[in-house]
Parts: sequence; structure tokens; C-alpha cells
Amino acid sequence: MPLQDADLIARVLVHGDQHAFGELVKRHQSLVRNLLRTWLRGDQARADDLAQETFLKAYRNLRQFSGQAQFSTWLYKIAYNEFRAWARSAREHENIDDIAHEPSEESGQASHDFRHDLNRAMRHLSLEERSAVTCCAMHGMTHQEASDVLGWPLGTVKTHLLRGKEILRNKLAEWSTGG
Repeated sequence: MPLQDADLIARVLVHGDQHAFGELVKRHQSLVRNLLRTWLRGDQARADDLAQETFLKAYRNLRQFSGQAQFSTWLYKIAYNEFRAWARSAREHENIDDIAHEPSEESGQASHDFRHDLNRAMRHLSLEERSAVTCCAMHGMTHQEASDVLGWPLGTVKTHLLRGKEILRNKLAEWSTGG
């Protein structure tokens, strides 16, 4: 029977078991990278870099994990903070909310691939809307978990999620009718 996250964390803290931390990384790296890729609008290289930073920071600060939330929630919060730190730095050079808003060149026909359409529609969301949608709608977090990860009041999460979903609904409806 595989060990629970709490058991692996205990092994790291008590015995310095790096293999146990490696197992935590294996369990959570895909979701962390996917969250970061969505926040970064598909920039896989940057997402991988920030995911690595996330896990390094998690390892260094593992003693601060209180166990009140799921380990994944704590990890996602670190990932979001890494993303925000990168975004603040990127804003010195360009507006992060303008990244990937440029129209993409297509062969003239709209794609019928839903994932492509969804990714394209996500470009129209503000950073806050994209963050809330990514956490709740795409990664199944509860509003409270998203609030914990993003560091926002619960009502703010709900507002940005509602706005983001409405924009996506409109954009996807336009594309499905060929407009």
C-alpha cells in the first residue's frame, strides 16, 4: 500500500529521507506544472523552471507545512507565489496581462479541437480570472482551497471565477458557431 503524503513528509522531516521527498515530487509535479502552464499561457519552459523552484522551496520550507490543508494545496500556493514573483519581474519589461493576447496566426479555419479553443479563450481572461478558473474549474479545487492557494478572500475567488467562466462561455459559444 503506497504511503500517504503525510507519511512521506514525516520521513523527510524525521529521517531526512530524500527518496520520500522524491516520491512527493513524482506525485505532484504534473499538476504543479499544469497549473503553472495555464497561468503562463502555455509557456512550458518557464512553467518547468518555476515548478523546479516550487519544489526546491517546498523542500527547504517543509517544516513550515502545518498539515491543516492538503500538501497539494500548500504546494500550489508556493507555485502561485513563484508565478507571481516571476510576473512582477516580467512586468518591469512588459505587461504580464498582455502576454499571448496577440492574435495567433491560423490557416483561416477555426480549430474544432476543444482544448485548442479553450486555451485560446483563456487568453482573453485577466490574470486574476485565469488564476481562479485554473484552480477551480480546471484543477477541481474548492473555492476555499483556491482562496488558500491564491491568498485571496473567498468572495474574490468566487467573483473572478464567475467572470472568467462567463467570458469563456461567450468565447467558446462564438467559436462553436463559427464567429
